[in-house]
Amino acid sequence: MQSPCLRLTREGCFNCCCQNSHGNQNHNSKISTIITCHREFIDTMASSIQPNSQFTNHECLPSCLELFTSLKEAYPHYNQTNLADEIRSQEYYHLSISKHVCLDYIGSGLFSYYQQQGCHSIDDSIASSSSAPPPPTQQSDSVNEPFFNISYKSVSLSTQLLYGGQESELESKMRERIMKYMNISKYDYSMVFTANQSSAFKLLADSYPFESNHNLVTTYDYENEAVEGMIDSAKRKGARVVSAEFSWLNLRVNSRKLRKMLVIKKNAKKKRGLFVFPLQSKVTGIRYSYQWMNIAQENGWHVLFDASALGPKEMETLGLSIFQPDFLICSFYKVFGENPSGFCCLFVKNSSISVLNKSSTSFGIISLVPATKPFDKNSSFSSSQSVQEVSQENSTEFQELKQVSEEPKPILTLFEILNWGLKSNNNKYKKVESKTSMSSDELECRGLDHADKLGLVLISSRARYLVNWLINALTRLQHPHAGDIHPPLVKIYGPKISFNRGLAVAFNVFDWKGQKVDPTLVQKLADRNNISISCAFLQHIWFSKMYDDEKKTILETRSGEVRDNKKGKLNCGVSVITVSIAMMTNFEDLYRLWSFIARFLDADFVEKERWRYKALNQTTIEV
Repeated sequence: MQSPCLRLTREGCFNCCCQNSHGNQNHNSKISTIITCHREFIDTMASSIQPNSQFTNHECLPSCLELFTSLKEAYPHYNQTNLADEIRSQEYYHLSISKHVCLDYIGSGLFSYYQQQGCHSIDDSIASSSSAPPPPTQQSDSVNEPFFNISYKSVSLSTQLLYGGQESELESKMRERIMKYMNISKYDYSMVFTANQSSAFKLLADSYPFESNHNLVTTYDYENEAVEGMIDSAKRKGARVVSAEFSWLNLRVNSRKLRKMLVIKKNAKKKRGLFVFPLQSKVTGIRYSYQWMNIAQENGWHVLFDASALGPKEMETLGLSIFQPDFLICSFYKVFGENPSGFCCLFVKNSSISVLNKSSTSFGIISLVPATKPFDKNSSFSSSQSVQEVSQENSTEFQELKQVSEEPKPILTLFEILNWGLKSNNNKYKKVESKTSMSSDELECRGLDHADKLGLVLISSRARYLVNWLINALTRLQHPHAGDIHPPLVKIYGPKISFNRGLAVAFNVFDWKGQKVDPTLVQKLADRNNISISCAFLQHIWFSKMYDDEKKTILETRSGEVRDNKKGKLNCGVSVITVSIAMMTNFEDLYRLWSFIARFLDADFVEKERWRYKALNQTTIEV
């Protein structure tokens, strides 16, 4: 069974290709048309770069404008996503000013950078047609203020879910806004805020009855710190922990083995344990079938659905009314490209709350409270709720109040200031009084609002063009060679060009000798070029016999790792670079990444950087 997300995109694709179809067209004809549409997408993607071209010299790459023009010629519908570019230029103009490429974000941003400044507002009737960035804001006390503070609660998960507690108006409105964005009904699910994803997984693991439901099955093709914390907690309770395996080379889930883990004929009515399932990998971008949740539920498993890797608006088609996972986790960061801190949300189905143990007090549940004015000794919160009121929630002790620090703001040069003045009309923006903090009455999550405005179809279409263009471009980079064979510079792990793939790409860079360049080195050098990418460790890889020889050369171990289980087996996998396409990512971002990776075509560049930044016995490469 295909996901509702896929059905929606396929229906949109079908409607685009079959506007003249008759209403009585049979099902087989529809399927044939959809398959044809997908093939045309892949074939056309190949022509979005110079046909049959290979690039062997980083100094001879086509310009950004030339390749962008080719993309738009291959996919005229890309121009329909210009609204995202307009929003970026108006609300996230710091990305252009700082020339920062952010390819390490997955999830949903709560606020916009423009909203963070709090010193100007846009006339909506004019801003919708303007592409000029707002003027540089004047420095004020409000610029460095957080949107809210967090306070930790000392309370068990089950108690918080059953009885709740007094909360600020800000927290109540934030809860309402997020549940609306996630398309989750308060009548079906209850939600708690947690400090981060690791806290959410640990809270659930500490409360789940692994003593009686002895099994934990996870489905992650990469090492996940939050999941590892859950595994450790489950093992301490005596749980049997197993993981799905992923077939080399495409890294699809090994269906036969996973089905064997989930389907147990004996005592069919007995609860098996917890099945942890992400709809897609946030490292490789491969998508998994919704059917696995259905299979698990039919065989007596509780299901934890990890929605952290989903793109904006994908929850709208999740179909919770059909699958109803017992638990759901997702993360929200504050400002894209500026402040990745934020919080995590743990949803528990109301009918599943009784499953949880009345565990001892857990640390990780938080409250959201309005931000304080900096250096104001006479002020505690910008709302009527006092610290004492917060500390009395659930008769618990107030433990900590953390003010999240903000990234330093970029300093504008005179040229940038003058250049802005030449490009924009000053009457398009009007100055308003600065806000010292975000009070509960002024809660506005413009990051979520932008996702709502763009909508699922536009966001997914734009991301599909960009992520597949990147894969196409990376595979065109070939090392120069005297013969007819040009060794590839980049190897992609997981799905290649595909109509239905996630927004993450995992790959590695190899030198002309075929030796892998350390992903950490690539990440450090990218950061030096103001490009943010991530590193990850692929694991639980299953090799068929035909890949036995390749297996010996590919697998590696974590640095300093000595065991994986009681048998002393090493935890083997593949360290990779991973990048993610976000809602505000544009073509220039991907071109800059591509042109940076192309620099590794120069063998001298690789050797010089290795020699310069990798010292003897140094585990961290300083750049």
